[in-house]
This record gives sequence, C-alpha cells and structure tokens, in this order.
Amino acid sequence: MFAVLLAACAAAPTPAPVRQPPPDPTVEEWYGPVTAQLAAMNRQAETLLREGKIDPAATVITEGQPLSLRLLAAPHPTLAAMEAASDLDQLYAAMLLGNRNYGWARLTFQKNVSRWKNWRPRTPDTARRLKLAQDGIAECDRRIGQ
Repeated sequence: MFAVLLAACAAAPTPAPVRQPPPDPTVEEWYGPVTAQLAAMNRQAETLLREGKIDPAATVITEGQPLSLRLLAAPHPTLAAMEAASDLDQLYAAMLLGNRNYGWARLTFQKNVSRWKNWRPRTPDTARRLKLAQDGIAECDRRIGQ
C-alpha cells in the first residue's frame, strides 16, 4: 500500500523534447551570392593561370578556400556550390601538379573523385568532372613514377 502511495506522488515523466532540424544554409539569402562569388573567383584564377600569372592565381585560389568550406558546410550543398568548390579544388590541384607537389595534387584530385563518384543524380557533367579528377590522379601517379 505504501509503495502505491509513493508511486502516486512521483512526478509524471516529461516527454522528450522535439528536436528541431538545424536550419538549411542552402536556402539562406547569403548562399546563392557566395556560390556566385566563388564561381567568379574560379574563372578569374583560371584566366590568370592561362596567362601564366601563377602568384596572383594562387592568391585568388587561397581567398576562395574559406568560401568553399562555408558552402560545403551545408548538409546537402547545392549542385552549383558543389561545382564551384570542385572547380576551385581542380585549379588548386593543377597548380600543385605544375609545381611538382604530386602528393598534394593527388590528394586534392581525390577529393573531387569522392565528390563526383557519390553525387546523385549522375549527369553527363558530373561524369565529366569525375573523369577529369581521375585523369588528374593518373597524371600525378605517372609523374611520381618518373
């Protein structure tokens, strides 16, 4: 009888709080402009590399890295953000390859392989990007073996 009375006086269990999903950065107003800014920086760096202006291109690539990280921090980045980050890594890897930093270049190309190998839905453009990264790895391996 005493146990029943004690049980009746005990506090009722509180329901577990409902967890709110974290906000989706891809729908925030900064996400699109930052994606466009990174894409523009990639075009600028690519132009500088084509013109043989390695140091200014390296500066642009370095400045783009925090933007890339910010975009990719989203749980499900947009395709445009993934392409911009991939392009930045592709430029960086090509620059590392040109400077004979084959190990670092290979690692950077491998990031793009992982990105595009797992991207869904697969498109001709994502397949092209995957092939480009795989070709970069093959070139690094070829040069390392020399």
